[in-house]
Amino acid sequence: MTLHLKLTRRTGAVVAAGAVVAAALAGCGSGSGGDTRENEALGTKGIQKSSEPEPKAAPGLPGMPPLLDKKDVYAADRPNRLSPVVEDFPSRIYVPNTTSNTVSVIDPKTYQVIDTIDVGVQPQHVVPSWDMKTLWVNNNRGHTLTPIDPKTGKAGKPVDVHDPYNLYFTPNGKYAVVMASMDRELVFRDPHTMKEVKTEPVSCYGVNHADFSADGRYFIVSCEFSGELLKVDTEKMKVVGQQKLPFKGAMPQDVKISPDGKTFYVADMMADGMWVLSGDKFDKPKLLHTGKGTHGLYVSRDSREMYVSNRGEGTISVFDFPKNRLTKKWKLPQGGSPDMGGVSADGNTLWLSGRYDSEVYAIDTRTGVQIARIPVGGGPHGLAVYPQPGRYSLGHTGIFR
Repeated sequence: MTLHLKLTRRTGAVVAAGAVVAAALAGCGSGSGGDTRENEALGTKGIQKSSEPEPKAAPGLPGMPPLLDKKDVYAADRPNRLSPVVEDFPSRIYVPNTTSNTVSVIDPKTYQVIDTIDVGVQPQHVVPSWDMKTLWVNNNRGHTLTPIDPKTGKAGKPVDVHDPYNLYFTPNGKYAVVMASMDRELVFRDPHTMKEVKTEPVSCYGVNHADFSADGRYFIVSCEFSGELLKVDTEKMKVVGQQKLPFKGAMPQDVKISPDGKTFYVADMMADGMWVLSGDKFDKPKLLHTGKGTHGLYVSRDSREMYVSNRGEGTISVFDFPKNRLTKKWKLPQGGSPDMGGVSADGNTLWLSGRYDSEVYAIDTRTGVQIARIPVGGGPHGLAVYPQPGRYSLGHTGIFR
């Protein structure tokens, strides 16, 4: 059964005017489409292993907590396995409203907005800190980070940080990494004070999303506006690889690593699918079509599936890791623009912002049925479900290990 909490729907599409406005309102992209396809199908066996003996694996990033299971980077994210740090925090959904300059706070039990927090200009994402004690609101055009105490729900004093489109943390907790999209920089900062430590200029346009290798030694970054990927050495804080995606007009978005740590998936809202590649080899990626406006990637609590939001058609595709293929597609009734979000602590609900509809969707992960549509502010974007299972956060809307 669907709980209808929104009574009206938008009657027209959001049209951005100018590059800066497009970057801000699109929230990782200003459109969706891609009528021409590069029919580069993903093979049923995925990326093939080399016949040569595998070299001995290098030790992990110094200071990084070891994985609970070397075969599953998400082993710490099982249902309701909350860290003692967060187990007493109230369960809430934090929604940054980019055009309203607010964060809507939803009670997931009642599906009601219970608070609205004023923040800086154009908040893009709500990001859990590495130690999971703070939620950082990325006020992209306000050039600040607003801290929220997830225990009380109260906002603290904003911290000056230039162009914080998105925010990540190195797996050892040593640095925060600010994705300065318009500045064309990766800025490594102290994870608590946000004081700048090192700035790594990049030659691509629109750095925005990332994920780390299983050993933490590198991370893959998507460059939205030039259709490129970067490979960055975590310890050296240096770009060590760069490639152009093989699709005209590519617009890469969210990035996620597979449970076994061998494969990276990159959503592309113009290619309407996910790019699939080996992070270690940083080889030429293959495209797996999922739906129009492919945008966000979220792994299930049992590490078996990944939920893929297709913002341009109001659907969610389900990718099965063991089967290495898409198995289901869920369609939102009345359509919608599913964007960014996360999975509930128990794994039963997928929460996604409705980027162009001023709403949030709650979807049952067992059936694909929409549970609720909740009205929020304008331009909801990088929604954070909090708390979630895991020992530490790598950033974005909640990547936990």
